[in-house]
Amino acid sequence: TSNGGESWDEINAGLPSDDMGRIGLAMAPSKPDMVYAIIEASDDERGVYRTLDFGQSWEKRSGHMTTSPQYYNEIIVDPKDENALYSLDTFSKRSIDGGKTFQDLNADHRHVDDHALWIDENNTDHLLMGGDGGIYESWDRGELWRHIDNLPIVQFYRIQPDNAEPFYNVCGGTQDNNSLCGPSRTTLVHGITNSDWHTVLGGDGYKPQIDPRDPNIVYTQYQYGGLVRYDRRTQERVFLPPQSPTGEPAYKWNWNTPVLISPHNPDRIYYAAEYLFASNDRGNSWQTISPDLTRQLDRNALEVMDRVWSVDAVAKNDSTSIFGAAIALSESPVLEGLIYVGTDDGVISVTEDNGANWRRTETVRGVPDMSLVEDIVASVHNPDVAYATFDNHKRGDHAPYVYRTDNRGRNWTAITGDLPDWGAVHTIAEDHVDSNLLFVGTEFGLFYTQNGGQNWVQLKSKLPTIAVRDLEIQRRENDLVVGTFGRGVYILDDYTPLRASANDVADTEATLFPVRDAWLFIESDLWGPWGGAKGSNGDNFWVAENPPFGAVFTYTLNEGLHSLAKTRRKGEIETEKEGGDTPYPSWEELRAEDREDEPAILFIVTDAAGNVVRRFTGPHAKGLHRVAWDLRYAAPDPARLSEPASSPFASPRVGPLVVPGEYTVAIAKRINGVVTPMSAPQSFTVKPLDDSPEVTADREGLLAFQQETADTARTVTSAGVASGELRDRLAHLKKAAEALPSPIDGQRARIQALETILDDADVAMNGDRTLRGRNEPAPWSISGRIGEIRGWGWFTQSPATQSSKDALVMAQQEFAVALAQLREVETGVTALEDELEQLGAPYTPGRGVPTWPLPE
Repeated sequence: TSNGGESWDEINAGLPSDDMGRIGLAMAPSKPDMVYAIIEASDDERGVYRTLDFGQSWEKRSGHMTTSPQYYNEIIVDPKDENALYSLDTFSKRSIDGGKTFQDLNADHRHVDDHALWIDENNTDHLLMGGDGGIYESWDRGELWRHIDNLPIVQFYRIQPDNAEPFYNVCGGTQDNNSLCGPSRTTLVHGITNSDWHTVLGGDGYKPQIDPRDPNIVYTQYQYGGLVRYDRRTQERVFLPPQSPTGEPAYKWNWNTPVLISPHNPDRIYYAAEYLFASNDRGNSWQTISPDLTRQLDRNALEVMDRVWSVDAVAKNDSTSIFGAAIALSESPVLEGLIYVGTDDGVISVTEDNGANWRRTETVRGVPDMSLVEDIVASVHNPDVAYATFDNHKRGDHAPYVYRTDNRGRNWTAITGDLPDWGAVHTIAEDHVDSNLLFVGTEFGLFYTQNGGQNWVQLKSKLPTIAVRDLEIQRRENDLVVGTFGRGVYILDDYTPLRASANDVADTEATLFPVRDAWLFIESDLWGPWGGAKGSNGDNFWVAENPPFGAVFTYTLNEGLHSLAKTRRKGEIETEKEGGDTPYPSWEELRAEDREDEPAILFIVTDAAGNVVRRFTGPHAKGLHRVAWDLRYAAPDPARLSEPASSPFASPRVGPLVVPGEYTVAIAKRINGVVTPMSAPQSFTVKPLDDSPEVTADREGLLAFQQETADTARTVTSAGVASGELRDRLAHLKKAAEALPSPIDGQRARIQALETILDDADVAMNGDRTLRGRNEPAPWSISGRIGEIRGWGWFTQSPATQSSKDALVMAQQEFAVALAQLREVETGVTALEDELEQLGAPYTPGRGVPTWPLPE
């Protein structure tokens, strides 16, 4: 077209005469009439073609073709050199002679399978390559490559959490990026980094299975049935797939072959092609326990694009997956031997006796025939119940299909409910406590239902609109693990609030949900204590945040807390919408608004003896909130109206760690100073993460020492603030004395003497600035000794050292002297303030409210 698409002329001069298959086109930016085409076609006509007259005539430049035209077949022309072009492929190639010959680009230390290339028009040696391994950058035209490793774009086909303690791992199979395992959280302030993940098998992966007794044993696979048993300790792999008998065709393994560890016997493994295989010895030997469970169709007899194609059709069967194999597999967790198998050609088969007998369903009412049975999940509550999801998008049908059976697969009923009409459903999960709580992953996000599928609600907070390919529940932790195709793995931590009745929550002013037990440990670092999660590794360093440390409290407020002013304004807005008047408030009402304290939500944590351990506030807006208690007492620092500027070298202001044990949290609201309880309290356990013999066995003794340190620190820091206030008062007294007409030599001398005493106290409290300022060793200060104990001793669970105990004693002894000096100064300052008041000096801070009337 030369008129913007209003009309078109077919191009054929010099091009293949038969079916051309997939065609890649690229114009030469430096010579717009030059266009290249890479054409699939038949063997003798396929290759690279070029036109110099914008398509009027073409010449074949070479027979170059990509390894898989349906997957690649793209060419890109250098912006400055019309004879330089790149052919994207498993191993991409470059031509510098207009497509006559091609040479491989260097792929050392780079993932294969390239699909996108950007060439810098200002520096054509600068390339960005995008493919199955992400993005790579080159500054020397593809000789050396830098991997961009901070993009969370992994495509997971399926995922599986294990039962490792204290923190579980998540394993998953990815699109051409191996099968991987990584932690759900770490004990590091950095969170989870790329280096925390490791490969358990190469290729394209699917759904790993992890031995419930030993998280080091992982059954994992690559595409088309390559199954191994992997030992994470030795990194060794045992190859396991069953092989067909002599003379029989190889088994039809789906690209994503289902494997399953029996929930009743961890040594029993199921694996499915067109048949279901079972092993009772962890995959070392196999039995076939089913007939062919597919429709047993000849794919060469099926219509593609409305017709059956010849064996000589371009790329016949090269661009399609093997057809007629299992993809969904589930055994009932509550009834051994009750197994469901779903195939890619729309068949669901069920056995109730571990394969001795089978029945099959080829048609489910409301589901188009031959729709992919993408997932089957047998209920953990009822042996008669199972769930299935179907996917028919390959026929242009993107509707959701979610079904339930109540009679072991004999009949299926739709529970699609009000899911969006557009968005195929890939997977389903059933809560192990509430059978009506279900989750589904769709092409466009994650949804849940509390009523068995009548109504669905999307879960969107921090979860992008992305294909959710798999869902699994880590039952011990009540976590929902979400595998996405393009954004990696997400975890919804402790989803137990979703079990609460929506009506009950709606009828209650506030609801505090059950609290998960909390692990007690010290978050550590690998790259220094500064720089936060990324340390000093730069902004491009990738980290995934850990779940919040400590005890996490989840609560919801139906209306939230509002000040008098906001409550009034809310009512006025509603009145304004209806066109009504909004009279000016009375002065008494406005005065009450001006004097009101901001409302607050309070959390009160108590120990098993009922002692209050910690109080703090949380968000008070309407809606669902989560706050975390850091498992510490309050910091013993002076109260501040605003936080000072932070220093990267300063220790965080925290209190001592609590001891393991039982705790209770209550929630209350504070309105203008009045505290009112809200919701029922919740109990939880703080559990020690004793992962080292260095952790003290006498936690009560350690806490007692830390609390003694906290009490001393509270007094020392308070005295430090008071010292500053005394110095300020003395400075003002100097200024006020100068305003008096009478002689003030005596007062000035006393002020000077008090300042000298205060200086001596400050040296003891904060160190000798005269020596330190000249880089000379100075005696330890009181605050230095206390700070050293807090900065180190409160961030370890080891017993307090004798050096720390001695330092505390010395600090207390030295502080007794300094405190006496401060009190002497305080007495002298007060006396001077009274004298100057009598002499008529200007007001100075600290003299209090003046008397009235004036004395005669």
